Amino acid sequence: MKVAVIGAGWAGCAAAVEATRRGHQVSVFEAALMAGGRARRVDSPRAGTGMVLDNGQHILIGAYSECLKLMAELGVDETTALLRLPLTLQWPDGGGLKLPQSPWLPAPLDALAGILRARGWSWRDKLSLLSTATAWQLRRFQCPPQQSVADLCRHVSPTIMATLIEPLCVSALNTPAERASGQVFLRVMRDALFAGHGGSNLLLPRTDLSALMPGAALGWLQRHGGQVKLGMRIKDIACANVSTGTGWTVTCAATQNQGVFDRVVLACPPIEAARLAANCGLPCQPWQAQALGLQHEAIATVYLQMSGADEVSGAAAIKLRQPMLALHSTPEFPAQFVFDRGQLGGPPGLLAFVVSASVAAGGVLTRQVLAQAAAQLGLRDLQEVQTIVEKRATFACSPGLVRPGMVIAPSLLACGDYIEGPYPATLEGAVRSGLAAARWLAA
Repeated sequence: MKVAVIGAGWAGCAAAVEATRRGHQVSVFEAALMAGGRARRVDSPRAGTGMVLDNGQHILIGAYSECLKLMAELGVDETTALLRLPLTLQWPDGGGLKLPQSPWLPAPLDALAGILRARGWSWRDKLSLLSTATAWQLRRFQCPPQQSVADLCRHVSPTIMATLIEPLCVSALNTPAERASGQVFLRVMRDALFAGHGGSNLLLPRTDLSALMPGAALGWLQRHGGQVKLGMRIKDIACANVSTGTGWTVTCAATQNQGVFDRVVLACPPIEAARLAANCGLPCQPWQAQALGLQHEAIATVYLQMSGADEVSGAAAIKLRQPMLALHSTPEFPAQFVFDRGQLGGPPGLLAFVVSASVAAGGVLTRQVLAQAAAQLGLRDLQEVQTIVEKRATFACSPGLVRPGMVIAPSLLACGDYIEGPYPATLEGAVRSGLAAARWLAA
């Protein structure tokens, strides 16, 4: 079949590759000039420096099996593209959790060892965490749909809640614990800490996010006969035979050129997917209502560097004690994490501060993060490189949320990290959704 995939984010790239492998003729349309969607490279304002930034500091974990499998099949070398570390959630003072990097400790014994050795936690703190985690395991990592993460963890100590649960929740679900889904949180915890050896490992990108998977996917598609059209926004899609739901015309906004396809996969954000579905000629109102009813959370990334630092030689560059550190987040100091891009293949001294579920404007965030870097890291001579705010970075992963399904109509599908599935808005969720859509095409 001829298949149009609209969107070249991680879900769209996964769908296009899988559909091509299954013998379909695939065309990918992407409105932006850079593939990757909400996990992509962006141009640095410092032209000519060779500095590469991302629109957000995404990470993977060892449990992201479909992501890692697809990257390997596309020829991406994990050891080069990703820095694999044991799960580490430490603070600038060295306190917090760090799992041992040992091939002799299977999951969940590595988590147990890390908890027992964690600095800054009393024995009462550790026992509260172990008893809660044991209860999760006995209940097979299930909880009522309406239960929040805060309620799920009501028996852990305040220290564990503040230094482990809340940072894990906001990093995995991009939603504060008091309004985040306990069910989804438990699924992530199960896969990361209990599913198998290495599942909890942090995989930090050493290359820009567009090159990490989307670039390899589009190159693979072109080598296997697929068409890739970047910078091409789709004006509308129309079903040629409404009675059977077959035959699709896809019209480009800029050129008005049309293509005819047997199937369409909407791999674009939910608002754009709902817009295209609204005028396609088929009754898609229930799906549109669910897509448009999603609430969203923002993510901001504030890139800072030492004043006067030389991006090439690293003069005056700083280096954090870990490639990633947790930060104490307050209304005045909003960042939850800081990444040392110099330890991840980037310019020496470039720091990326991540503000999940952010609400403030970019200028306010930048000033707050500068103050936070001075107060919590002792870095007082930093300057802004760029602040990137993704206002609709993820859907709000709230308790009892009903997400849109994959099938909009028999020959019109949707994929993306917001589509119904077990994972929150993560790269793994996006890839799994794309693969599932491609496998459904012939149904």
